[in-house]
Amino acid sequence: MTTRKGSISVKTNDIFPIIKKWLYSEHDIFIRELVSNACDAITKRSTLARSQGHETPEAKVSISVDKTNRLITISDNGLGMTEAEVEKYIAQLAFSGAEEFVQKMKDLGNTNTKDEIIGKFGLGFYSSFMVAEKVEVESLSMSPGAVATKWTCLGDTDYEFSESTKSDVGTTIKLFVGPDGEEFLDYWKFRETLTHYCDFMPYPISLTNAEDAEMKDEQINETTPLWKKDAATLKDEDYKDFYKKMFPMDPEPLFWLQLNVDHPFTLQGVLFFPKINQNKPMQENGIKLYSKQVFVSDNVKNVVPDFLALLKGAIDSVDIPLNVSRSSLQGDPNIKKISNYIIKKVAESLKKLFNTDRERYEKAWEDIGLFVKYGCMQDEKFDEVMRKFVLFKNTDGKLVTLEEYQAALPEKVKEKLKDKYVYFEKNLSDESLRKQLQAEGIQVLETDQYIDPHFMQHAEMKGLGEQKYKFSAIDSEFENLLDSDVTSADDIKVKDFFKQVLVGDNKELEGRLDVDVKNLKNASSSAYFKVDEQMKRFQQMTKSMGQSAFSMPVKKTLVVNPGNVLVKNALKIWEKGEKKDLAEKIAHHVQDLASLSSEGLTSEEKEKFVTRSQSLVSELSQFIV
Repeated sequence: MTTRKGSISVKTNDIFPIIKKWLYSEHDIFIRELVSNACDAITKRSTLARSQGHETPEAKVSISVDKTNRLITISDNGLGMTEAEVEKYIAQLAFSGAEEFVQKMKDLGNTNTKDEIIGKFGLGFYSSFMVAEKVEVESLSMSPGAVATKWTCLGDTDYEFSESTKSDVGTTIKLFVGPDGEEFLDYWKFRETLTHYCDFMPYPISLTNAEDAEMKDEQINETTPLWKKDAATLKDEDYKDFYKKMFPMDPEPLFWLQLNVDHPFTLQGVLFFPKINQNKPMQENGIKLYSKQVFVSDNVKNVVPDFLALLKGAIDSVDIPLNVSRSSLQGDPNIKKISNYIIKKVAESLKKLFNTDRERYEKAWEDIGLFVKYGCMQDEKFDEVMRKFVLFKNTDGKLVTLEEYQAALPEKVKEKLKDKYVYFEKNLSDESLRKQLQAEGIQVLETDQYIDPHFMQHAEMKGLGEQKYKFSAIDSEFENLLDSDVTSADDIKVKDFFKQVLVGDNKELEGRLDVDVKNLKNASSSAYFKVDEQMKRFQQMTKSMGQSAFSMPVKKTLVVNPGNVLVKNALKIWEKGEKKDLAEKIAHHVQDLASLSSEGLTSEEKEKFVTRSQSLVSELSQFIV
């Protein structure tokens, strides 16, 4: 069989509608593309003029919206085009004048132009046909002796050239807006979109409302955004003002960091740690991605990891690969490098803040703590830096690191704990246990039921260098932390009494509840619950994942204090045998009190508690009388 070669053919009549209708996901993108082209034209003129030793006029892009005549006009004083260049750069689909110009400058020894030219694919101009029924391009080239030209196209593959009276160097594009672009004839809608995409483009952009003669031309952009400025010259107010410009409804940010790297990739930006509103869901898309000061996207999930989703600000890089429409990212090794750099800079910034301004770091901890702990679990390098600076609130309400917590423990307690970190879960009181420890100078760490169970498990599994971590709940370590008297024969009677009343012959309950006794120096405490540490941690993990119903049985031990008056009296009444029902009610009341001071009571248990308490008070009143 003989072989035959061929080439794929593309029918222009078929592909043109696809490009102008579906290349871009949003119609408003035409504003960004045409203004970007205008800025590129100015950059090219300036670059050529410098290479030839000429001066250029002050750069400007002028835009007018005329609702009455359904006309949008975009003008620049860039290098302009000859008729041949218009045909070459506009009439040829996907021919990038930017790419050709960059290569030309390289040939002349200018290697920096690629970082200044915005365009790349040569398709942006055709986004204008998403909103326009007819497009006119008038241009006068800066080349000596050039003649102005006018190009007209009705949105199909046919076009015509005609004479132009344009006398100033540059290009003017007129969009005769059709039904698909109706909304952009509204001045304020157009202004909003223009600001969204072009707020930080490198040349002044003025906007005119042709419908309002009294309204002056308005410059809508800031040509030198904060991230382009030398951080050494900036003050706190500069950062706060910039943040207010980008996020006008937010309170002042907590702190910020500036990004600036030129090798092995280029990246500039400024990231802010915002004040979190606990009553509102966290807003995503707080970081805006720019390429050469042109807005690209507010979806930076591939560039910024999830645990830094709270950050707000802007990042600008020419090395983040974009798709043809310049509206989304493409996969590329540079993205991972940039992401790692951002993670590193955030960690270094937080570490510096901790070491230089501990008070400010602690004030911000309520807002950033969740994300720091999450980051430690998500990224190994972040963990290596930040684990030492994770804070927990101790019994006195002071924020301490894990190292500071251990260092503050009495020596005899350190020996008993063997480097464990004792914690209690906030919102579940553990109040009596915590207070007893606090009275003896023993601090306990406060944790929550969401991120902390996962963070503790992560720290125990990973360790940090030679540092090993072991967390233990307050109700698991309580009896080891407080000195207690030796158990006597009378104490055994207390144990037997409570076990008979609370468990009895109930085999199912026997597997879930045990009773023990421990003489505590603080006689005001009647009892507390001790739960197996591993089972308690499993409970916490289950809750943190939203599974409120814990199906597996959890065996708990009710540790009764024989020295407590309530316990003593219950035993005496029981042994007399006359009011055994009263003794039983007291025993159940002691159990309820222990539950209240640990994991709390369910709604059903609360109802039973109230009923039993009322009955107990009523019977005690009769008994006393």
